[in-house]
Amino acid sequence: MGNVTSSVAAKFAFFPPNPPTYDIYREENGRPVLPGVTADMNVEMNLLDSKSGNKIVAMFWRHPLARFTLLYSHGNAADLGQMHELFIELRAHLRVNVMSYDYSGYGASTGKPSELNTYYDIEAVYNCLKREYGIKQEDLILYGQSVGSGPTLHLASRLRTLRGVVLHSAILSGIRVLYPVKMTFWFDIFKNIDKIRNVSCPVLVIHGTNDEIVDWSHGRRLWELSKEKYEPLWVKGGGHCNLETYPEYIRHLRKFINAMEKLSFMIPQTAQLTSNTSFTEQVRRNKCLRFGK
Repeated sequence: MGNVTSSVAAKFAFFPPNPPTYDIYREENGRPVLPGVTADMNVEMNLLDSKSGNKIVAMFWRHPLARFTLLYSHGNAADLGQMHELFIELRAHLRVNVMSYDYSGYGASTGKPSELNTYYDIEAVYNCLKREYGIKQEDLILYGQSVGSGPTLHLASRLRTLRGVVLHSAILSGIRVLYPVKMTFWFDIFKNIDKIRNVSCPVLVIHGTNDEIVDWSHGRRLWELSKEKYEPLWVKGGGHCNLETYPEYIRHLRKFINAMEKLSFMIPQTAQLTSNTSFTEQVRRNKCLRFGK
């Protein structure tokens, strides 16, 4: 029964656009390029190897004055080809770099989507940020939308000096989207309800009060369980896939970024994928998740 339920949850968790909304090609120098993305956009494309052996497409949207980098994990029914406008807006309004990527089996990323593969995918992207762009943990903010909250909290629970986390229409777990269970089963997927307890950096939760896919209670509970709570944004009347259209969305994100700039903490000599140590906070339009029922 457990294996069946887990398989059903996993099946409903992933809806990669079919066919993908984009393809990539290589220039004469071998550099991967996405059609429609021109040099003046200040975007770099990367093809990364994940632990599962898949090739992961990742795009680094650079802002010349950025202090922080946003590592964005998108919802489950979109790929990067649909999200250029959002990333451009986030980069401009928040003055951050944005690293976006497609999960295994999404867009031009190879392989098949699965919970484990999303964890391998985000780890590959994080390692790229460190290796290729020199991004430090304390200058990194993880952003997870809907199912993207799974890989986001997986990584956040293992980084000790992360600057912050944003959970946008996030889920408590896969099974909890389908059934209102009170306990976590071993066969559940994306057990965010457990992992949020191991995140020590400030957490901003954004959720619509009229979310028709992932009930508002998911966001409220994740905020309650956060160690370092930042003022949440409950978007009155907001649904699951339209929060970016509300003016308070970008306004509250900007406020969060400004607060993170004022946050200071001791940085350990080594900051790697390990168990958490807590520190104290000093200041206070795309497609997404579709769970079938």
